[in-house]
Amino acid sequence: MAMKRKGNMQKSGVLPEKVRNQFELLQHELNITFINKNLLYQAFTHSSYVNEHRRKLFTDNERLEFLGDAVLELSVSKYLFEKYPHMSEGELTKLRASIVCEPSLVIFANELGFGRFVLLGKGEELTGGRERPALLADVFESFVGALYLDQGLQTVVCFLERIVFPKVELGAFSHVMDFKSQLQEMVQQTNNGLLHYEIIDEKGPAHNRTFVSSVLLNGQELGIGRGKSKKEAEQQAAQCAMRSMREQTAKEEA
Repeated sequence: MAMKRKGNMQKSGVLPEKVRNQFELLQHELNITFINKNLLYQAFTHSSYVNEHRRKLFTDNERLEFLGDAVLELSVSKYLFEKYPHMSEGELTKLRASIVCEPSLVIFANELGFGRFVLLGKGEELTGGRERPALLADVFESFVGALYLDQGLQTVVCFLERIVFPKVELGAFSHVMDFKSQLQEMVQQTNNGLLHYEIIDEKGPAHNRTFVSSVLLNGQELGIGRGKSKKEAEQQAAQCAMRSMREQTAKEEA
């Protein structure tokens, strides 16, 4: 009969109670409760923390970041595919890239206050690692990966529906979207009318002017948009018109 030897089983490191309480606060703020808390802890564990606590067998978040990157791209792709049926493959790719790029992920992470919870080594902390954009973007992806492993894709989608997708709908990424072309395609598929854009108002001083544009179909107003340039105002008007047309279609189909 084989004898059991002490120390032949490795156990994951245990975080201090104060740190674990901080993660309870994070879950409360997010209204998400992890089944496997270790996945949550790992998502916020930087390699520098692991290197300074080698005997405690912590695991850094790099593998979760790898997974989260793929889960995020899939979730965003599906959302855009369903949200913008008239957008071309090239336009969808460009928009997705702007949503999942580092600067955007940093914005999401900062709005959630993720930087407060990252576990860093002393050296990384002293050099401002907690505010480093690349680190924050990685943590956001790691969190998505951890949430996927813990509760599945639908929970990730629900999280993104609260944090990411509303920004798309509010036009945060409109600088890479050609709403005028999309509206033209919608009109061609459902009507034979002509679209016409008009600048109906200009507000503010010359150095800070706001333009108001109206888009009309056969003389009937479909939407109004505002922007710092005539082009931006027309794009916003086209987006407004598309939203109105979709709402009208939904009512007719109900």
